[in-house]
Amino acid sequence: MKKFINRYLHTVLIIFFLNLFIHIPDAISQDKKNFLWEIKSDTATVYLLGSVHFMKKDAYPLDNKIEDAFKKSSILVVEANINDAAKADVQRLMANAYYRGDDTLDKHISRDTYELLKRETERIGIPIQMINKQKPWIIALTLSSLELMKLGFMPNDGIDIHFLSRAENKKIVELEGVNYQMRLISSFSDYEQELFLLYTLKDLKTTREDMNTLMSAWRNGDVKTMEAIIYKGNNMQLYPIYEKMIYERNSRMTSQIEQFLKTNETYFVVIGAAHLIGDSGIINALKGKGYSIKQH
Repeated sequence: MKKFINRYLHTVLIIFFLNLFIHIPDAISQDKKNFLWEIKSDTATVYLLGSVHFMKKDAYPLDNKIEDAFKKSSILVVEANINDAAKADVQRLMANAYYRGDDTLDKHISRDTYELLKRETERIGIPIQMINKQKPWIIALTLSSLELMKLGFMPNDGIDIHFLSRAENKKIVELEGVNYQMRLISSFSDYEQELFLLYTLKDLKTTREDMNTLMSAWRNGDVKTMEAIIYKGNNMQLYPIYEKMIYERNSRMTSQIEQFLKTNETYFVVIGAAHLIGDSGIINALKGKGYSIKQH
């Protein structure tokens, strides 16, 4: 149960962006690449892989370029080592996931959102009474996770788990950690939580189509399509969530990667694909700092 809860938090970005997807025709790059970049300094190399946290078993084996980069690296870097569940403050998570006393969900979201949630949960066989003490953010994660798993996308088959399970003698470094991610998502205001839940509810029915497009873009290293999937649905109303979930974290993780590039080591860094792309993405930030970058 503890590991499963941790994986909810670790997969929050990919789940969140599913909520913003629109249908975009499948695109195949003429020059086959991966969502993998090689960043070099005078002394160090960082291989930066965009991760999809829920995957199907048939996604493996991964492209040889990805596996070769992993073999060359002495240090594996992930957002959070979700295999180390003992570090997770699950009690704090659960305290932040439920309303206390007589407080309930219907007092914190609009009537329209509550009715939409009620219809959707009834459709999948969950009585609204079962979740009326839960906060919107944990409901959104639960519903998205259930929908992905129904389609065969499993957290245990995610890119992060794939490499963590094969780290062997490699040193494992966390960029954030499970507890940080727990605090981040549970710190949303009532307004932000309702937005998160509302976009989840509106797009659950298109998850299959959206994931097919996402996976095609990921497999082909198709940055333009990935950017269109993620950012075309962006609007000013969602800016507070983007600010917390993407932009602030991008800046912090870019600084950490710069520290890696000052060493004499080779790193294999696995970060949610949404963090790497766009004008505010990590790749663009590192290019702006003058590093040598190549997509493989």
